[in-house]
Amino acid sequence: MPRDNLGRHVILSGCSGGGKSTLLAELARRGFPVVPEPGRRIVAQEKPGHGSALPWADPEAFARRAIEMALEDRRGLRGVTGWLFFDRGLIDAAVALEHAAGTPLGETLGGRGRFHQQVFLTPPWPEIYRTDDARRHDMQDAIDEYHRLADAFGRLGYDTIVLPGTDVEARADFVLAHLASRQDSSPAIGSA
Repeated sequence: MPRDNLGRHVILSGCSGGGKSTLLAELARRGFPVVPEPGRRIVAQEKPGHGSALPWADPEAFARRAIEMALEDRRGLRGVTGWLFFDRGLIDAAVALEHAAGTPLGETLGGRGRFHQQVFLTPPWPEIYRTDDARRHDMQDAIDEYHRLADAFGRLGYDTIVLPGTDVEARADFVLAHLASRQDSSPAIGSA
């Protein structure tokens, strides 16, 4: 039976507008499999049909959709070998639900498995932060979200590594160097 590869599923999280999607694109360019952010995909699906599961219209419905999408993403990628990078994903969505509806992380995550022990966080970076059609919140909201995420990953026992404010190539090198230095990429056994 093949060894479960969930311990090589790496989360890129942190502040909105901090460069996660750009970093994900660089990792994809280098040949790594990547999973785009559920939130942006949901907004793209909901806006044309005037849906309500949007973060500014119904944050709880949005978070629940993001959880469903993240679980589906992960189920579909169990057989991928090597490092696999997620732009946000399940834990970020669970944190959003906790914030929107008060649903505890443990209740949402249950025994759904761990990700790689190291989680990479993009810190607030006001110089590159921009709002757009999918990101309508202001910088202070993004900073508040960053602190909620950093706290949640700590409560869940992950090692958070804050990414440097450098160009995308240097950020990708930084991530890959940290992963290479941790050859025992197996996650702790137990629930997230």
